[in-house]
Amino acid sequence: MNHNTPLSPRPLSHLAEVHRRLMTTAQLRAHGVSAAEANEQSRAGGPWQQLLPGVFLLHAGPPTSEERLHAVLMYATRPRHREPVPGVPAQPTARQPHRPVYADAMITGLAALTLHGFASAPGLPSLEAIDVLVPRMRRLRSTGCARIVRTAGLPEPEPVTGLPVAPVPRALADAVARLKDAATVRRLLTEAVRGGHCEPAAVVRELTEARLLGRPHVVDAVDSLLAEGRAIAEDRLYRMVREYGLPDPVWNVDLALPGGPCLGGVDAYWPEPAVAVELDTRAPRPGEGQDEDAQWSQYARKREHLERLGITVVHITPRKLRDAPEQQAAVVRTALMAAADRDPAEYVVALPR
Repeated sequence: MNHNTPLSPRPLSHLAEVHRRLMTTAQLRAHGVSAAEANEQSRAGGPWQQLLPGVFLLHAGPPTSEERLHAVLMYATRPRHREPVPGVPAQPTARQPHRPVYADAMITGLAALTLHGFASAPGLPSLEAIDVLVPRMRRLRSTGCARIVRTAGLPEPEPVTGLPVAPVPRALADAVARLKDAATVRRLLTEAVRGGHCEPAAVVRELTEARLLGRPHVVDAVDSLLAEGRAIAEDRLYRMVREYGLPDPVWNVDLALPGGPCLGGVDAYWPEPAVAVELDTRAPRPGEGQDEDAQWSQYARKREHLERLGITVVHITPRKLRDAPEQQAAVVRTALMAAADRDPAEYVVALPR
C-alpha cells in the first residue's frame, strides 16, 4: 500500500497482483484501513482513487483494463456473511496466489466477447462501460464503468483469464441488445459461428429469450447466421465422409416414392443400403412462429415415415460433427454395414434439391 496508509496487520503476499492494487472497503478494513482513511487517501490529487462505490484503486493514474474488470466484479458481487470477503482467502498459500470468488456476478456483453477472443469486438480500453450480469433482484445501479444487466437466471460462467465470463450466446444477446448498427450485429453473430464459439441454435435461443427478434436489423443478421451455420455444418459433413473413408453418397436430395409426393429432404443419401444423414440444425427462423419443439416434431414425423419405408435415418448435430467427427463417421459406417441384415427398403427416387 501507499506509505501514508496505516500498516496492515495482514500480509498481502497471498493476493494476486491485481488485488494488491484494488480493494473493497471491507477488504481495506480487514487490513486495518478505515472507510474514513480510505476516503481521505482518495481525495483529488491523493495517492488512491475510488473507481466505484466501495471499490478503491491503490495507485494514481488511469486504471488498466484488468483493474476495471475486477473493479466491476467487486462492485457487483453479492456480499457473503460470515465468509471471507472476495480476494481474501481463509488459508492462502504462497505458491498459489488467491483468485477471488465473485458470487452471482459475471462479465457479459461486448467486454465478454472481447475476453472470449472475438476479433470483431472492440478492445477493452475503448469500452466506456463494462456490462456485468447479476440476478434480477439485486439492488444495484449502473454507475461509473459498471453497467448492470439483470437476469432471472444466471448462466454458468466460463472462466477466462481468472474472471467469470458469460457464455458466448448470452454475452452476444446482451451485446446485441445495446447495438443499433446492423453491420456490427452481423459481424458478431457471424464470428460466433464461423469462429466455432457456439452453434446458431444457442444464439437464436438467447436472442428469443431477450425478445430481440422483433428488431429488423437483428432478424436480418439471424438469417445470415443460420445460413452461415448451415454451410459450415455441411462442409464438416463433406469432410467427415472424405477423411474417414465412407463411400460417396448423393448430396442434398429430396426423397420421393416413384410418382408420389416428396418424403422430405436429406443431406446425404446412400441409395443401395438405404441410409440417409440429416443435419439437425434446428433453430426457428424469425417470423416463422415455430418453436424448437414444433421443429423437432417435424423431424420426428419425417424420420418415422422414412423408416417405415425401410430407410435408416441418422441425425447428426453440428456440434457433434465439430467435436467428434470420428465417432459420427463410425455411426454412419455402422448403419451402412447393418443394411445387409435388414429387409430391402422400398424404392425411392432421389431428386436434387
